[in-house]
Amino acid sequence: MVKKIQVPLSGEPFKNNATYCVGTGRMGLALQKEYVDHLRIVQESINFRYIRGHGLFCDDVGIYREDEIDGQIHPFYNFTYLDRIIDTYLENGIKPFLELGFMPEKLKTGEQTIFYWKGNVTPPASYEKWAKLIQVTLNHLIDRYGREEVITWPIEVWNEPNIGFWAGTMEEYFKLYDYSSRAVKEVDPRIQVGGPAICGVETEKWLRSFFEHCIQNNLPLDFITRHCYTANQPTKQGEYIYHTLKDPTFMIEELKETRHIMADYPEIADMPLHITEFNSSYVPICPAHDTDFQAAYIARILSEAGEYADSYSYWTFSDVFEEMDVPRAIFHGGFGLVSLNSIKKPTFYAFEFFSNAGEELLYRDEHLIVTKENDRYVIIGWNWHDMRDNKSSPDESYTLLLPSIGKQAILVKKEVGGSHANPMQTWSNLGKPRNLNRDQLEILKAAAEPLQTDFKLFEQNGVYEVELTIPCNHLCMLEIMPVKDKTKTYRGYDSKEFYGLE
Repeated sequence: MVKKIQVPLSGEPFKNNATYCVGTGRMGLALQKEYVDHLRIVQESINFRYIRGHGLFCDDVGIYREDEIDGQIHPFYNFTYLDRIIDTYLENGIKPFLELGFMPEKLKTGEQTIFYWKGNVTPPASYEKWAKLIQVTLNHLIDRYGREEVITWPIEVWNEPNIGFWAGTMEEYFKLYDYSSRAVKEVDPRIQVGGPAICGVETEKWLRSFFEHCIQNNLPLDFITRHCYTANQPTKQGEYIYHTLKDPTFMIEELKETRHIMADYPEIADMPLHITEFNSSYVPICPAHDTDFQAAYIARILSEAGEYADSYSYWTFSDVFEEMDVPRAIFHGGFGLVSLNSIKKPTFYAFEFFSNAGEELLYRDEHLIVTKENDRYVIIGWNWHDMRDNKSSPDESYTLLLPSIGKQAILVKKEVGGSHANPMQTWSNLGKPRNLNRDQLEILKAAAEPLQTDFKLFEQNGVYEVELTIPCNHLCMLEIMPVKDKTKTYRGYDSKEFYGLE
């Protein structure tokens, strides 16, 4: 069935926060060349504003050390690697959204760790030393990068304290937040700080308890953070973890739920809500992440999430990522928008397309948005379907009637899905090599590009008529721009002599 849509002349602001922030693995990965290559690729096409990841205080970054001198312990703060990391971010036009964690070896109270790289998640042996570590680090950053720059970097206290990333109780996390938030504000009260960075378990209990604790104790709190994943329970098979996935609107409903809870507290209600991690699966070895399905699925979330969240940080921009060991193959189910060897995945284009969307929203449904900015339309369409049911969803077909922006226009269409911008399929056609030779790499990079086509549009009765079909697990972007036709300025021009050029 073809949907005929009469697009209105004007609409409402499009709350599009798709490029506000993106996730990374631990910050120490920024010392690797390929990580920096991927960051450059992402920033050239998408241009995220902030980057957020783990491991600021982990020992691979090497900030906190203790030396014993004459029988006494003296803290030493080493910013050699942190400076390199922040330099890399700023040189690529992206600011840090700092997460305070995890626990340095010399401040830990236990051996509980997470991930292949063993981030320690125990409370500090001294909360005073923890607070001083925060202050010394922030003051160093101010000295190096300038106070007016650093006060624009938001700070989140810890990561997912409700699901195993914190060895203490909820009350002990609140104590950590007390010391951390106050330490931040003592450096400069303009620096924004927030939490509780929870994910998925006892959401309402944690949010209400956290809000009430902060209000009752008059604690600094400038924004709220949480994480959203839409996967059901995992099944492990060899090198992979598989999930069924909830409808992408599950995340939208989580955002609504969070806003409803926030609304019960006048001091909290209007605060920014930052989703500092989101994805479909929460494991970096789930094949869904590499597929054209994922691109269409994530596009549905991006189309509406800005109505409820001030940012939603995709986890992550790069497959240079080591939570579950060093990746074993080019396509291994990693979180990244860019795979190893700098190959763009389909979901890369979901963010690129939304980065180009107009500021005015004219139309939106479950498969399509129509936006406008000045004299330019940007239309983004998607059609996701989990093919493991051995069925294919029908095409989504539209006839769009758009108010004209001139007598003649060009429509440029970019399409992702099937045999276009779907390098995982090409990798499969190549026999799924674990490592690539030069020829295979060039084939895959070429296969990662969208199909681009273009058409002439002519105004009829004040509108352009655009036919659009979106096949199963495809994502597309249409840009419509006015054209000033200069054909008549070419003397002697005869289209037949150009072999049928229109």
